[in-house]
Amino acid sequence: MLPSYCPLPVALRQGRRGLVVGLAALLLVLAIPVLGHTAQETRDAVAPALGLSTRIQSLPLDAARRNNLNDALRARNYELAEKILLDEIERSPKSQSTLKLLGDIFFLDGSYLNSAITMKKAEALGPLDDHSRFTLSMAYVTLDKGDWARPELEALARSEPRNGLYPYWLSRLDYRDMHLTSAVANAQKAIALDPTFMKAYDNLGLYYDALGKSEEAIRAYKDAIRLNREQRLHSPWPALNLGAFLFKLGRPDEAEVYLRESLQEDPRFPKAHFQLGLLLEKSGKYAEAVQELKQAAEIDPSYPEPCFALGRIYRRLGDEKSAQAAFQMFQDKSQKEKEKNVRRSH
Repeated sequence: MLPSYCPLPVALRQGRRGLVVGLAALLLVLAIPVLGHTAQETRDAVAPALGLSTRIQSLPLDAARRNNLNDALRARNYELAEKILLDEIERSPKSQSTLKLLGDIFFLDGSYLNSAITMKKAEALGPLDDHSRFTLSMAYVTLDKGDWARPELEALARSEPRNGLYPYWLSRLDYRDMHLTSAVANAQKAIALDPTFMKAYDNLGLYYDALGKSEEAIRAYKDAIRLNREQRLHSPWPALNLGAFLFKLGRPDEAEVYLRESLQEDPRFPKAHFQLGLLLEKSGKYAEAVQELKQAAEIDPSYPEPCFALGRIYRRLGDEKSAQAAFQMFQDKSQKEKEKNVRRSH
C-alpha cells in the first residue's frame, strides 16, 4: 500500500505538464496497469458525491483564487484547477481539506496514481472522511490494486453498514480474485441493502455464470435488464451479458433479442456488435455478420477480436486475400495491445 508519508512528487508541485518525469520512477516500482472500463465506472461512482462548490467555500483561499478555481471546474479545466490547488498547498502544506479536494480533482482528471498519493498525504494529517476514503479505494481499484482497495472498502462498510455500494465493490474484488462464493454473498448483500441496484444484479449474473448456475444467472441478468429499463439508465451491459450468456448456452434466438436491445441502448457499443456478429456467423448469415464485425472494429480500432472473426468468415467464403488482411490486422492489433500492457506494467 502507498505509505501515508509518501511525499507529493516534485513533478506534482510543478503542475500537470511536469508529471511525466517525476512519476516515471514511481510507476516502475508500482507496476500498475489501468483498466479502461473500470476507470469509467469508478469515475461514475465517485463523481455524484463530490459537492465541489460547497467544499471550495471552506478552503483557505482568497476571493480571487476561489473564483478562478470555481471557473476552472465549471469549464472542466482540471489542469488549471490542479495548478491553483498545488500553489495553495505550497502556501499551506498542512491543509487537509485542500489536499482532499486536489485528490478528488486528480481522480476526475484520470490521474489515479496522483489521486492516491494525494489522499495518503491528506490521511497523514488526520483520518479521512468516508467520501475521501471511497475516492482512495476507487483510485486503487482503477489502478488494479485490489489488495490495497479491499481494506479501505471494508472500513467503509463498517462505517456505513447500510450502504450497498461498498459490498458491491467488494464483490467485484472477490470476482477478480475468483472468490466466487464470497462475490455472490457480497452482491446479494448489496442488493438486500438497495433492491434497485442494477449493477449489483448484473454482476451477480456474472458470478453465477462463473459458478455454472445457469438459471440463477439468467434471473439476475433479467432483473438487471428490468431495472435498467425502469430507471432509464441506458446501460448496454445487462442485455449484452444476458445475450452473450444465452448464445453460449445454445439459445441463439433468445440471445439475438437481447444483443439487439444492447445496441438500442448504445448503437456504438463495439462488444454488442461483436457478439451479434458471432451469432449471425453461427446462423450462417455471413453478410450480416461481416457488417456487425466491421462496425465493432471501426468503433474501437484497438479491438482485435472482430478482425479474427472477419478473417474466419472471409476464408469460409473463399476470399483468401481479405481473410489474410483481416488476420494480419488481428495480429497487429493484438501486438499493440500486448505492448501497451507491457508499458503499463513497467
